[in-house]
Order: sequence, then structure tokens, then C-alpha cells
Amino acid sequence: MMHFLRKFSNKTSLIRAVALATAGSGIFCFTSSSDYNKSVLVSIPASFRDSLTWAWRTMEEKNPCTALIHSNNSPPDAGPDPSMSKGYGLDAGDSPKHSCSCLGRDTIANAAAKVGPAVVNLSVPQSFHGMTVGKSIGSGTIIDEDGTILTCAHVVVDFQGLRSSSKGKVEVTLQDGRSFEGTVVNADLHSDIAIVRIKSKTPLPTAKLGSSSKLRPGDWVVAMGCPLTLQNTITAGIVSCVDRKSSDLGLGGMQREYLQTDCAINQGNSGGPLVNVDGEVVGVNIMKVLGADGLNFAVPIDSVSKIVEHFKKNGRVVRPWLGLKMLDLNDMIVAHLKERNASFPDVSRGVLIPMVSPGSPADRAGFRPGDVVVEFGGRPIGSIKEVIDIMGDKIGKPFKAVVKRANNITVNLTVIPEEANPDM
Repeated sequence: MMHFLRKFSNKTSLIRAVALATAGSGIFCFTSSSDYNKSVLVSIPASFRDSLTWAWRTMEEKNPCTALIHSNNSPPDAGPDPSMSKGYGLDAGDSPKHSCSCLGRDTIANAAAKVGPAVVNLSVPQSFHGMTVGKSIGSGTIIDEDGTILTCAHVVVDFQGLRSSSKGKVEVTLQDGRSFEGTVVNADLHSDIAIVRIKSKTPLPTAKLGSSSKLRPGDWVVAMGCPLTLQNTITAGIVSCVDRKSSDLGLGGMQREYLQTDCAINQGNSGGPLVNVDGEVVGVNIMKVLGADGLNFAVPIDSVSKIVEHFKKNGRVVRPWLGLKMLDLNDMIVAHLKERNASFPDVSRGVLIPMVSPGSPADRAGFRPGDVVVEFGGRPIGSIKEVIDIMGDKIGKPFKAVVKRANNITVNLTVIPEEANPDM
């Protein structure tokens, strides 16, 4: 016993130890009612409660999550809670306020509630030689009080008759039951993003746009929409990949990047929002892999925002075209290429050019297959996305490029982008 007491350097430490031991011998009560609501009651003698204050405060400072089991929400300097004399109970069904960004019981529901009123159901009659043969169904999100709705182009536009139907009418139904006739004002085939607008004399709910660049694999997200015309449907999942390339999915044309999630989506979810736990739109649900579970894709909202800006500025999306097939390099790819060809340039990052389209701006500028672009527009680059971002929507403007060739030969080139064919 004396050996045990020597471990306490002063009287205060001894008092705290005795207080904790005595608290453990206090009253512990477990109750269960017929409706399965359970309570746990712990009563700590008043004479020892003050001795525990300092130790408990220290625990709370070291771990903010201890607030989840704190007896009350009063600051440490506040006096003892009178209810403690009668014991403190916390029902298992209570929903304490979560700190430290914990995912709580209501996190998903709260996020969905913020965006839900702005999610709409879209319906477009489909016709063949003037005869109505069905409907195209999908979802959308009101992003502006003027009635601007963000959705997928394939929902509201017949790609086989893009020119004649891009100004078609769309039936729009809100969550509160109101219906409007909408008009397709912009549609971009390449990104599969479209804008529909409705007019309302009463205020319209809107959703806040977030940032997809902040997403990480494993983050929780919510898919919202009207699958099979079942309005107000919500499913949750995680982000599986933040930069899934279109080439990974076997899609041709220009390179695109998608958010990959395992949220359950079905026909009718297209155009609906992908929402983060803060209730912000971070993507537009666009497609799923048939015959596979948990392989769904959304256009990142950062890309969508740029497309919307193009719509406002030019009425269409302006994309510069160089005529290059490009590949991002990494250490593994570089090592593999050097194994196959010892003359491959010594680079740690850059963009490889496997192919140059004959007669293209890049061909005229002097690019060759096997070149590695290390600088573009006066800036070092390491990815295709950086090249695209540097060009922006600049057509006819010359860009300086520095390329590395076999045996570490450096060549300076100047390329002038042309506008890409919008239907390619």
C-alpha cells in the first residue's frame, strides 16, 4: 500500500485518484423501457465532483471529441451543474452535437435537406417522325434564383437531332409539386452538360455550388435525383476516385475527368446533384457502368462551373485544339520507357506526345511523336490538365512550348491553337 501511495507526488494527485475511485463506487443504473429506449445513469458524489473538474478539463483540451460525453455544454469555469446531484442521463437515442468533423447520425440528412428543395424532375417527350414514342427522364438542380437549372445534355437534347432540338421544351417538376415549362438554353455534347431555364413569379429554392477540388477518395457524398421518376430519392456513398479519366472508361474524343462514386444511381438520376456533407453541390451525376455495382460517375463541379461561364460568355463552350494525343508521365512510366529505349530523355515530369494529327496546329508547329512537353505557355507542366488550363479559351493565340527529345535534345516550338469541332 505504501508503495502505491509513493507514486503520488502531492496531496492533489492523491485526492484526484481517490475521487475517481469513489466515483467508480457511486451509483450506476441501467434502465430499459418497453419501447426499447435505453438510459444509463451515473451519480457522482457531490463532495468529489469539484476534484474531478481539472482532470476532466485537461481531457477535453487534449481531445475535443470528449465534448460528446461531457455532462453539459457549459464552459469549464462555470459552476457545477445542479442536475449532477441527481445523476446525469444520456439516452441512447439522443443526438449529441458532433465536433472534430465527426460523421453524425444527422450529417447525411442535413446535407440532403439543404439541397433537396432545389432538385427537380425533368421530362422531355421523345418523337420519331412526328410521333411521340416515349419520354426522356432525368434530374436537375436549380442553381440560380432566375430559374437556371443545371442538368445533363443527354436528358434534354436528342443528340441525333441536336441542331433542331436544342431549344426544345422541358417539363420541370419541383419537390414541392410545382410544375413549369422549361427551355433548353445551352447544351454541350462533349461534357454532357446543359442549362434549362424556367420562369417563376414566386421565389425558387437554390443549391449552393461547392468545390470538387477539395474532395478526396473516401469522402462521403450524397446522390440526389428522381430515378425512374421517383422524386426526392437520396442515396449515400463515398468518393472512389477523384480523377477518373475518360480513356479509362473506353470513351473516345477529348480527355475528360470524372468523379467516381459508389452511390446507387439509376435511370432518371442523370443530371442530379452529387452533394458533399456540407450540403454543397460537388458534381453532376452523369452515368453508371451497366452490369456493375458501385461504379458511377459525375462531372466535377469545378469543370461544370467553367462550362457555365463559357455559356454566359460565348453561348457555347470554346475549346482550343492542338491535334496532339497526350499522356501524363510519372516515375513508373518514365522508367519503363527508358528500359525500352535508352535514348528516352531524362525527365521527371512532363506530358508525352504519342501521336500528332497530320495537318493539325501541332503538326505545323513541328511537334513529333515521342516528344515530351516540359514547359507550355512559359510555365513548367506535369499534366494534360495544366496544358488545358493554360490555354483556357484562347483561340489563335501563340503559345511557346519546350519539348525534350531523344538523347536529351531540347527544342523550342510555337503552336497556335484552333477551335475544336464542337461535335467531335
